[in-house]
Amino acid sequence: MKFLDQAKVYVKSGAGGPGTVSFRREAFVEYGGPDGGDGGKGGDVWVEAVEGLNTLIDYRYQQHFKAERGLNGAGRNRTGRGGEDKILKVPVGTQVLDEDKETLLADLTEVGQRALLAAGGRGGLGNAHFKTSRNQAPRKAQPGEPGEERWVWLRLKLIADAGLIGLPNAGKSTLLSAASRAHPKIASYPFTTLHPHLGVVEMGDANRFVLADIPGLIEGAHEGAGIGDRFLGHIERCALLVHLIDATGEDPVEAYRVVRGELEAYGAGLVDKPELVALNKTDAVEEERLVELEAALKAETSGEIRRLSGATGDGVKPLLIAIWQAVEARRDAEVDARRAAEAEARGDAGWTP
Repeated sequence: MKFLDQAKVYVKSGAGGPGTVSFRREAFVEYGGPDGGDGGKGGDVWVEAVEGLNTLIDYRYQQHFKAERGLNGAGRNRTGRGGEDKILKVPVGTQVLDEDKETLLADLTEVGQRALLAAGGRGGLGNAHFKTSRNQAPRKAQPGEPGEERWVWLRLKLIADAGLIGLPNAGKSTLLSAASRAHPKIASYPFTTLHPHLGVVEMGDANRFVLADIPGLIEGAHEGAGIGDRFLGHIERCALLVHLIDATGEDPVEAYRVVRGELEAYGAGLVDKPELVALNKTDAVEEERLVELEAALKAETSGEIRRLSGATGDGVKPLLIAIWQAVEARRDAEVDARRAAEAEARGDAGWTP
């Protein structure tokens, strides 16, 4: 299945059905009069997050979605049937943006979450509603209200706990395959990864986290160089970033600076996220060179520099443990924040047992 993380679609809700003009004309029935029914309501257009989807490929081949219009009212005070709703099913993590591609309309982060994109038109009133003591035989009815229409952007941001970043060919896909059961394409040339991959890392005792591998960045990616920085949106929700640096590269320190510069140019708070820096492919570099690189990188990051080799597995387990500790701390903080919000909503924020 081809990966597609954004699509532009046109949605239109159903128009309301018109009311009807009708009169009772039954033999031997006293007190006849207007009995025109109301028109049915037009169908709504919804977007809903569902399980089992991980791409927006369905919206590449169909971009127009229209809900059913409401049916006309009928005599004997019969209301027309409402139009059926149209539901756009999307993967969890999808954002809905207005046509300007900036205004956020909805952010669907949980299964079953849904948002209204276009409300159906209200059905018109039948002539039975317009009967008065002075006008006992009204011959007018309301038309149904028109539906709403708009263009919206669907943008998928993968739900991952940690994201792998770095220059092309830094070994991100190799690490993902070593840490999980994911099987991304691995080769010895740059830009092997053309779209994001997810892998579930098992830490034992039912502890697990999701690791995202995004395509490599090069200098000028925010201006479209390489394959651009569009895929950085998939790590906006991550608890931390794992910055892999190829220890066999010509200038690993400059490689670190380039990627950090692209994160800053992209924005969205990525440059402020917690970061683990790791020298990869250490099995192919002499110890003296590694010590030199660690010292230079510490001057840039003022943090711990980890060593690993995705190919041999050396250093992978300690790195995964460090990632898990950061992810677990993030999850605990989110649980505490949610409980505090629920307690405040109940009005017992200051109560303790």
